[in-house]
Amino acid sequence: MGQQTLTMPLPRRSIAVLALLGFACLPAAIAHKKPAGSPADERARAIQALNRLTFGPRPGDVDRVLAIGVDKWIHQQLHPDSIDDHALESRLAQFRTLKMSPEELAANFPPQTLIRQIADGKEKMPGDQARRAIYETQLIKYREKKETKNATADQTEMQPSRDAAAKIPEVLKLEPDLRMQTVLTMTPEDRSDFLFALKGNSREMFLAGMSPEERENVLAMYNPQQVVADELTQAKVLRATYSERQLGEVMTDFWMNHFNVFMGKGADRYELTSYERDVIRPRALGKFEDLLDATAKSPAMLFYLDNWLSVGPQSDFALGVRREPRRRMVRFPQQKQKKQQSGLNENYARELMELHTLGVNGGYTQKDVTEVAKVFTGWTLKEPRLGGGYFFDERKHEPGTKIVLGHKIKENGEKEGREVLHLLARDPHTAKFVCNKLALRFVSDNPPPALVDRMAKTFLKKDGDIREVLRTMLQSPEFWSSDNFRAKVKTPLEFVVSSLRATNAQVDDAMPIVRQLQSLGMPLYGAQPPTGYSMKAETWVSSSALLGRMNFAVRLAAGRIRGVQIELPQNDSNNVMPDAQQILTSLENSLLEGNVSKQTHDTVLAQLSDPKISQRRLDDPARTPDVSVIEGLLLGSPEFQRR
Repeated sequence: MGQQTLTMPLPRRSIAVLALLGFACLPAAIAHKKPAGSPADERARAIQALNRLTFGPRPGDVDRVLAIGVDKWIHQQLHPDSIDDHALESRLAQFRTLKMSPEELAANFPPQTLIRQIADGKEKMPGDQARRAIYETQLIKYREKKETKNATADQTEMQPSRDAAAKIPEVLKLEPDLRMQTVLTMTPEDRSDFLFALKGNSREMFLAGMSPEERENVLAMYNPQQVVADELTQAKVLRATYSERQLGEVMTDFWMNHFNVFMGKGADRYELTSYERDVIRPRALGKFEDLLDATAKSPAMLFYLDNWLSVGPQSDFALGVRREPRRRMVRFPQQKQKKQQSGLNENYARELMELHTLGVNGGYTQKDVTEVAKVFTGWTLKEPRLGGGYFFDERKHEPGTKIVLGHKIKENGEKEGREVLHLLARDPHTAKFVCNKLALRFVSDNPPPALVDRMAKTFLKKDGDIREVLRTMLQSPEFWSSDNFRAKVKTPLEFVVSSLRATNAQVDDAMPIVRQLQSLGMPLYGAQPPTGYSMKAETWVSSSALLGRMNFAVRLAAGRIRGVQIELPQNDSNNVMPDAQQILTSLENSLLEGNVSKQTHDTVLAQLSDPKISQRRLDDPARTPDVSVIEGLLLGSPEFQRR
């Protein structure tokens, strides 16, 4: 069945629909509406499990879970390594950056630090032809900006020559490999002119048919760092949408938010890929202490919270002391020290206790913050802007005994940090804080205290085993309570991905989805404060936010999002046109397992008699209603906004 396009301009159309449906009151309806069902039977349990432990059910998922058995399916999800995920891996194979180390990312997609060093003659150009072309293009941009210090970014952007524009039609006629080779054989100046003359469709036509590596190299000539960011964000959308290891993806997202790192901060553009791949994902269902240790030493966290700059006030570095063999002390001039590494930085120590472990009411004091900051002096980085990794610099470490939460931490260099992490990971305040946050994500915006207490007891008894804590939660009556059925409001990420999954969307280009999340106020890896994104309804429920969601839902259902295709329901085998009631009922079952209130059903059905909504011609009242409109309205309904 072909997709029908919308003739009314989208913003006007969506606003009209919202007004007709009375969505001015939708925030209250979403936040407080009584659930349309209760998990009293096995099918409802399957729906609840899929809504909470995945990014949303796909058509047929409920029946598949029932065929396995809800409890057995949960057991499988708790052990994701046993689940075949090759289909997802094949989708991710196009993104080479996902397998690169930070050093490799910096070398292949050079930051301005490296370009500046090459411009100053401190580093050499790479020998590889494609990589060299990236560097050459960035050098031209760097020199032009340097020559026009007071110009705006738009004014300093290269202006392509007429000759460059004239070459475009001729180059576009070539096969993909020849297009690439033609660009590589140009002089750096001609190549820069040509690439920046490519706009819109011409650029897409130029890239069409190229291998993933060729596409990456071309895009890197425009903005190397953006290639790294774009591939990471696209991969997150694809993992959430297509991974069979859904609980593993949900937990990876949970911990990435708990141990938040902001992509927009300098070197973290290159560190986040490794942070998610090597630090968070492998430990998402393991021991909390292992996760805490790994994040503490990760270059991404050290750079984000500035601990790599922290220097002990009485350290050899701060006092200008260099210890020779046999501990002979030699003083050197203070002015030779780097100014940015001259004092104690408490950022990481504070967030470690307030956000990562104990919680804001965890019983620590400002004195504890200062002492923990001293413990972690010397935990630093080598060349972070070039992808350098962690190392312990003893000369910057604060000597002497520290007192943390009443415990004496004897002078022991790097091992002091490990001792403090162990102390924090096993503290009852940490158990309660982490378990409350898990219950907030999976159960309710106001987690039942009795459930949190049981989860915390398991946390302490099982040495912070995250899998066992989740098992305690999933075996609780609170998780399956009818009061908590479809009671959690979806974040923008959950809403967008659940829409893709519910419609069996084929995502060929995830960048439009990435940009959609930005417009909905939840850019991926884009939370600037260490708190990350809120999981509570109050943050995301407002008329303007829900208008944005409705716009997305209608555009998705109408096939108006580039790079994303969905299949709308087919006519029956007798080729009989279904009426609006039949279509609506079918979509309610497909998208929401029939859990739709009478008010939503009647309101949507009533709008389908209006040609402005149904898109039927006034002279053809018998024409089949626009299926995409019905689907879009249901995706924007109060029921679909909750999980």
